[in-house]
Amino acid sequence: MLGIGKLAKKVFGTPNDRKIKATRPIVDKINALEPEFQKLSDDEIKAKTDELSERAKGGESLDDLLPEAFANCREAALRALGLRAFDTQLMGGIFLHQGNISEMKTGEGKTLVATFPAYLNALTREGVHIVTVNDYLAKRDAEWMGKVYGALGMTTGVVYPRQPDDEKRAAYACDVTYATNNELGFDYLRDNMRSDLREMSQRKHNFAIVDEVDSILIDEARTPLIISGPAEDRTEMYNSIDVLIPELSDAHFTIDEKTRQVNFTDEGNDHLEATLLARGILPEGQSLYDPESTTIVHHINQGLRAHKLFTKDKDYIVRDNEVVLIDEFTGRMMAGRRLSEGLHQAIEAKEGCAIQPENVTLAQVTFQNYFRLYAKLAGMTGTAATEAEEFAEIYGLGVVEVPTNRPIAREDEDDAVYRTAREKFEAIVETIKEANEKGQPILVGTTSIEKSEFLSDLLTKAKVKHNVLNARQHEQEAQIVADAGKLGAVTIATNMAGRGTDIKLGGNVEFTVLEAIAANPESDHAAIRAEIEAAHAADEDAVKKAGGLFVLATERHESRRIDNQLRGRSGRQGDPGRSAFFLSLEDDLMRIFGSERLEKVLSTLGMKEGEAIVHPWVNKSLERAQAKVEGRNFDIRKQLLKFDDVMNDQRKVIFGQRRDIMEAEDLSNIAQEMRHEVIADLVDQYMPPKTYADQWDTEGLYAACIEQLGIDVPVIDWADEEGVDDDVIQERLEKAVDEMMAQKAVSFGPEAMRMVEKQVLLQTIDTKWREHLLTLEHLRSVVGFRGYAQRDPLNEYKNESFQLFENMLDGLRSDVTRTLSNIRPMSEEEQQQLALEMAQQRQALEAAAQAPAEPPAPTEDAVEGFDENDPATWGNPGRNASCPCGSGKKFKHCHGRLS
Repeated sequence: MLGIGKLAKKVFGTPNDRKIKATRPIVDKINALEPEFQKLSDDEIKAKTDELSERAKGGESLDDLLPEAFANCREAALRALGLRAFDTQLMGGIFLHQGNISEMKTGEGKTLVATFPAYLNALTREGVHIVTVNDYLAKRDAEWMGKVYGALGMTTGVVYPRQPDDEKRAAYACDVTYATNNELGFDYLRDNMRSDLREMSQRKHNFAIVDEVDSILIDEARTPLIISGPAEDRTEMYNSIDVLIPELSDAHFTIDEKTRQVNFTDEGNDHLEATLLARGILPEGQSLYDPESTTIVHHINQGLRAHKLFTKDKDYIVRDNEVVLIDEFTGRMMAGRRLSEGLHQAIEAKEGCAIQPENVTLAQVTFQNYFRLYAKLAGMTGTAATEAEEFAEIYGLGVVEVPTNRPIAREDEDDAVYRTAREKFEAIVETIKEANEKGQPILVGTTSIEKSEFLSDLLTKAKVKHNVLNARQHEQEAQIVADAGKLGAVTIATNMAGRGTDIKLGGNVEFTVLEAIAANPESDHAAIRAEIEAAHAADEDAVKKAGGLFVLATERHESRRIDNQLRGRSGRQGDPGRSAFFLSLEDDLMRIFGSERLEKVLSTLGMKEGEAIVHPWVNKSLERAQAKVEGRNFDIRKQLLKFDDVMNDQRKVIFGQRRDIMEAEDLSNIAQEMRHEVIADLVDQYMPPKTYADQWDTEGLYAACIEQLGIDVPVIDWADEEGVDDDVIQERLEKAVDEMMAQKAVSFGPEAMRMVEKQVLLQTIDTKWREHLLTLEHLRSVVGFRGYAQRDPLNEYKNESFQLFENMLDGLRSDVTRTLSNIRPMSEEEQQQLALEMAQQRQALEAAAQAPAEPPAPTEDAVEGFDENDPATWGNPGRNASCPCGSGKKFKHCHGRLS
């Protein structure tokens, strides 16, 4: 008997089914227009774009233009790429245009799908951003899909790190711009550190389509983007603290693996205090609990976290005496990304690496708040349904599961749970050998470098030929992924999220063709392609007969999404495939979050050595554990966002003010208002309202006028006059200062004075904002303790940060007034020196952005068409120059190594 919920779904369909059904009439309209658009010449297709654009600017809604725009785009894509979009791809495009996330399985052609809504929304000529997870994909997709936009008469740009400013501005001025989330966020921050509107790169935040949306808006959104500058060097402190941590016993601290927190016990604090005093790190007579010890306590806590929560070859690797973080979701190295608040330095001390100086924040933004700037946002991924609540609550995005073009033929087996990790890995090796013997390609998913290399050793001993893809092999990533579908291939990979290269059964034809042509450039390219395609057809058929791609996961991830991404690598476009998860009770997820009941079941069954329990109930139990972890992680992100929203409101005010200042021709009124407010504050301070003249501090006011306002006026004499009150003195001060500034404007010249006012305002805002960010960081680190006093930390943070913001604005008025009042015309030599210093300062700030490292520019004698993946295009790099492949190593230690 069906439950009420199931019965309703059977009669009315699920909400997702209804959304799919609603798009079918639109798809039918697009298909009906196809013959009409097939008759158009190439020039007429471009002319159609101009017509649609004029109609969009004239007020016709994009929804009304959608069928014609999609039909035009489909025809252009067919002519430019030879790809005709399926109906399901059109559906995906419609959902993106409506501001949703289109969940489309791997291999369904998401890259092409994005062109439809991008083209439609670019008709307003306000720009569309397509966001990718790495620079390789941004460049690849811009070049590939740029042919479609070109056929439509639209321009395409790509943004990448260390791009020349003029080129970057041109890329953002294009109709469609491809970029990574990091570069978009950093450019937004850099733009709001500029002092001239003409130097700004980004236009309006009109519409963004985010590829691998779950990776970018959820996984990477846990850490903010920060532009920073160096702070004082504390290398000695980190090294001194690092020596102490290994001496601690288990009784000195507690670790909570669920929340990834580590804390000292009372016994640990007492032990540390005695040790620190004995070594002279803590001054005599000072306790760890004294306010003066805050910095030392902070360093100790970070040292403990570095040793107990961060594991080498899992959370980071050491390369060329440098600690490089690993993205836990994609398994990639995050070159240039550093942990904040001294934690990265603590890990460097632990590993004996060169300790880089800490940084002070110059500007920062979270991905959540950056992407919420867009008037409309959309996203694509193969896995979003499990995080639908977070997408809806944080970004206002709905998730729609788009049906596959062909039914999924993959067999998903129930999880096999073993008692020990040893038994699990023995079973994995046996299963790999069995599948490998019949030629079935296997993709083995692991959760860390350490485990991928452990399994690699086991397979080597078992004489199974295989490839390993983890952060150490990132240079060969595309090649390894392209080969993973070949007959008999065995590939071990850490976290296959967002790899961007399809695993095609029988191997990747395009990759093989390019490889063959590169090896023999003089050959007949068409003949090579024909030969490779014929061989591939036979290989593909053999792989299908062997069962298609077998995805074997060695562990479940905390997030169901990451598991689904791995599983989704198999069974693309209706291909056969198989997926299985091998687990043990010693796995992290099972150990920390797994059900105790499961352990009891296993022991009750009295399982023999090497036996596994396989049952749908086990899957359900694990999914419940994962859902709990996901829910907790969402709560943490939501709480972090609530704190950041407080700063975000202030950031918008400051960035808005900066823009107003840059756009204004004449700022003399703003400067005058600030002066008058400062005078009012000074009069209130030294001549408080409702007080008698003998209670006034006129001497203090006289001194403040000289210091703050740069004027020497007889305030003391004025106060002795009959009938003079505080209002009269305020008016006289305002008049005196205004007259002085008017004379100053004459001596500077009106144009020079306007420029001086603009520069002083912008520089003072930037200085004050940087100081404010640092203060908020310190407030944030201690406000959590207010919870012990039964006070809500978030409300406390809101109230205090608002007060700090008001104080900052008061200080801003005061500093601007003092600087402008005391400024004098400079000699020609002084002007040149100042211009030079300002230019250097601006360059230093812009260079400070911690964007991921990009391959160096090709050397002077490099051939045209530089390609970081093709050594033939590198010319002759110097032995000590950075390797053009982008590894970060010197050329002599990388591709230039002498064997």
